[in-house]
Amino acid sequence: MKKTIWVKVDPWDKDLVTTALEGGADGVVIPEGYADQARSLGRILTISEDGDLQIGKDVVYYTVCSGEDEEEIAQLARDRQVILTCTDWTVIPLENLIARGAKVIAEVQSLTEAQTAFAILEKGVDHILYVPENAADLKKALSLLTGQTEAIGLETAEITELRPVGMGDRVCVDTCTEMAPGQGMLVGNSSSALFLVHAESISNPYVAPRPFRVNAGPVHAYTRVPGGKTRYLSELAAGDEVVIVDFQGNTSVGVVGRLKIEKRPLMLVRAKIGDHEITTILQNAETIRLTDPDGKPVSVAVLKAGDRVLAATEDSGRHFGMKIDETITEK
Repeated sequence: MKKTIWVKVDPWDKDLVTTALEGGADGVVIPEGYADQARSLGRILTISEDGDLQIGKDVVYYTVCSGEDEEEIAQLARDRQVILTCTDWTVIPLENLIARGAKVIAEVQSLTEAQTAFAILEKGVDHILYVPENAADLKKALSLLTGQTEAIGLETAEITELRPVGMGDRVCVDTCTEMAPGQGMLVGNSSSALFLVHAESISNPYVAPRPFRVNAGPVHAYTRVPGGKTRYLSELAAGDEVVIVDFQGNTSVGVVGRLKIEKRPLMLVRAKIGDHEITTILQNAETIRLTDPDGKPVSVAVLKAGDRVLAATEDSGRHFGMKIDETITEK
């Protein structure tokens, strides 16, 4: 799940609200009477007695005293969002509340507490209220917290075949992020096996680098998006989020700026990981690259049988992009 971050700015502080906006916070909890001032600084959710969400009506505070408070919190959370204040997160069974679908928001006083809340009991809350010390503290915390996504385990795949397969509709994904060498997106014919397709961040004699772009593959191909899901490349649109991955498996979230779908010559890429065969289809062009285990881009124009590239695999099947406990065969 995407993590939601609200920032508490009480008493009112214009600089803190501006920092929250610029840092990518999802909302600000502010004193009554300041909602219009917050909105004048930019588009952001306001939580206040007169905000977009109203304290006491849509959102309530609850001070946790013991694990016995779980039932009352769960009842409150049925029709309101509950901000939990607590000095010791071990006294409240957050995992039980999350499993029950309770809309709990953990109030945290530091970056360490925020990271703990997001990771507590392995699953973590999906919503925090951050109480910053100052603008510098908030800027640092948001920079780290908004960039946190789950690492992906990459494996080495050995190329077994490359073969032109004719013309098709190819998708370029232009993001709002400049990707560095070694970064790209996971793309494949099967949701259970995705190749790391390198971003166009490399200089070449034919076209200037476009580090915001991944020439990803044909319209039918899958790509990884936040929340552990996959989507077809053709489903993406401006404003959607995609997972950006580097060769070490570190991930971040990128926002799609546009798609370019054009008819281009395509190439089948077949590889194996152990005894498991995986495939993808890419545009047949020198500027299209996979990624080797050292993070170096390898053009499909020079790729050959025996070369090694990075891919991500999983055992479970998927239905509408979600992991399911079911065997699904994709060929």
